[in-house]
Amino acid sequence: MDLATAVRAAQEGDEDGFRFVYRAVQPQLLQYVRSLVGAADAEDVASEAWLQIARDLPGFSGDGDAVRGWTARVARNRALDHLRAVGRRPLAAAGVEELLDRPAVSDTAEEAVAAVGTGAALAAIAALPQDQAEAVLLRVVMGLDSRSAAEVVGKRPGAMRMATSRGLRRLAELLDSDGGSSSVTFSAPRTLEDMR
Repeated sequence: MDLATAVRAAQEGDEDGFRFVYRAVQPQLLQYVRSLVGAADAEDVASEAWLQIARDLPGFSGDGDAVRGWTARVARNRALDHLRAVGRRPLAAAGVEELLDRPAVSDTAEEAVAAVGTGAALAAIAALPQDQAEAVLLRVVMGLDSRSAAEVVGKRPGAMRMATSRGLRRLAELLDSDGGSSSVTFSAPRTLEDMR
């Protein structure tokens, strides 16, 4: 079963279809949520997001790729609600060790993950300017296309492509300046607040 078929089945109340959608989307969605709220709260926020996703799925329209963007937008909104409720600012690199457990999609991201450990690569992403860091997370970690990633953060696709390109280029520069060692020291993580 592919994701689009599973979405249609889940919309009709098929539990196996929903289970397939959950298993296909949850790992990357949880990584994204961790980058927004930190590891300690990520499971709770992701669970709240899945409650809304399950409730609103019958009204969703789109293919398998579109569901990834839609779930990321739901999760981002739940994360922002959570952060407002607890009165603190999000950490872009919270739980970096756990954020990326799959190879990156782009060449620069693959080189970054190959050149340094996962934690250091994600610390490098956290050192990027806010718009670039979130663009790289959405495009590489979540695997969204420019249009879907732009919808998540409320920007134009061209702006998302530019932020991703600049972020990946800056990431490559950070890694090249250190010679690709895994002992790279990066600046403090940024917050999501400035990414809007």
